[in-house]
Amino acid sequence: MTYLLLFSVALLGGFVAFSKPKINGGYYKLSLVFAGAYLFSITIIHILPELFHESNNHGLLGVLVLCGFFMQQVLEFVSKGVEHGHVHVHESGHKHLESTAILALLALGLHAFLEGGMLANPNSNHSSNTLLFGVLIHKGPEAFALVSVLICELSKRKSVFYLVVFAMASPVGMFLSQYLMAGEIVSSAYFNYLFAVVCGNFLHISTTIVYESSSDHKFNAKKMMVALVAAGIAVVGEIIG
Repeated sequence: MTYLLLFSVALLGGFVAFSKPKINGGYYKLSLVFAGAYLFSITIIHILPELFHESNNHGLLGVLVLCGFFMQQVLEFVSKGVEHGHVHVHESGHKHLESTAILALLALGLHAFLEGGMLANPNSNHSSNTLLFGVLIHKGPEAFALVSVLICELSKRKSVFYLVVFAMASPVGMFLSQYLMAGEIVSSAYFNYLFAVVCGNFLHISTTIVYESSSDHKFNAKKMMVALVAAGIAVVGEIIG
């Protein structure tokens, strides 16, 4: 069921971009703020506590969190910020090299693959529903933004193919991690290290979304309320989960 959810949400987000490439900017930004605030909240209240509870090697985990944070910076340089919802709008007839779209796909695919691997964690002391929901709610806007790049630079057929490849990344990452654990090919420490790297990814993505959601970074009461609601849902979900 989780495999299907991960695949379907990404696919749906991409197909929305095909059918309606221009959406209301205000609502789109509010959805990104919600996703970013929720991701940040579950990183603080779920991933970090669980990460350091499962291991005594706190120093190494801290370094891996930093590595994940700066790795995400590199990925966003390659993908032009698609991870946190930068939708690329070009003038009519304006094209880029296909390599730009492929690099964006690779950057996003790697991130999605790591997310899927993290969801396979067999050592979690909490319900994984909170974390799964966090991954799902930013995967739709992420796929929408990716397709907005693809359709500017590739044919529709190629764009659909690349979207399917991206949608498969998280399920494949999850399946591979479960397979490696079932076959005892990797130890349980693998998931702690993966948690740490993806935790750094999440910290970068979520704070960037919230920080860049307002023009000139001015205070916006509506977006603040959306962020607080998202944080509240994350807290409630963690308590009842």
